[in-house]
Amino acid sequence: MSIKLMYITNREDVACIADECGVDRIFIDLEILGKEERQGYLDTVISYHTIEDVGKIRKVIKNAELLVRTNPINNNSSEELDKIINLGADIVMLPFFRTKYEVQKFVDIVNGRAKVCILLETPEAVDVLDDILTIKGIDEIHIGLNDLHIGYGLDFMFQLLSNGTVEKICDKIKKAGIKYGFGGISSIGEGELPAEYILCEHYRLGSSMVILSRSFCDTKKISDINEIKKIFYNGVKEIRKKELEFSKYTEKDFLNNKFIVSEKVEIIVDKIIEQKRNLV
Repeated sequence: MSIKLMYITNREDVACIADECGVDRIFIDLEILGKEERQGYLDTVISYHTIEDVGKIRKVIKNAELLVRTNPINNNSSEELDKIINLGADIVMLPFFRTKYEVQKFVDIVNGRAKVCILLETPEAVDVLDDILTIKGIDEIHIGLNDLHIGYGLDFMFQLLSNGTVEKICDKIKKAGIKYGFGGISSIGEGELPAEYILCEHYRLGSSMVILSRSFCDTKKISDINEIKKIFYNGVKEIRKKELEFSKYTEKDFLNNKFIVSEKVEIIVDKIIEQKRNLV
């Protein structure tokens, strides 16, 4: 099993490099409605991509699939999806839904013209997940840890991994026979919670996709195209090497990694709480 790696960019040169280096999906992010209000105070990515970017990236990628995140369901959803699909999106992603109705409407508009991936990132959607899973036409579900941890009032997104929430959701989706993934990772050895521990959890939970986070390759900070090539080539290679290692893990190995993740998350959360106290 090889996990599908996704990278968010609307730059043609970066998309070409990611494609050549083995990234499985180039991710265009059109979501803007409500995102500033939800995440504006956090150090998160708000992309400001445009529909025109879909056509530009479609023309330059040769191997990777093109995934496009739309806006949440609204009065313009039908028009937005028509344009995105006509420009060549392989997969369309519905973000920030709360109800079965929104997912059904999205699936109906797409009408089999592209794969449907829904982004499960609200507590309300988790509450009605059993009903959502009865909808025909959902190809994949990605669990969005950023908005979901905000929705649950948690301090750190990977608390959802250590407290069993992600595992419960994955178990339900697995039983429905739908592919799923969650969150994002940085480069191996990097990140507040190092990427290899998160990647191992993907293997333990049967995940099939993950986003390469901004910290994997922050193209706003790195301007040298050769440096970007080097980061992608080495970064993807290291991830695939770790995957080979995890494919041979026993149940005991996975449970040991799960325990380490819980310990590390607890340490990070304690630091966050302490920082909040010091700001008061």
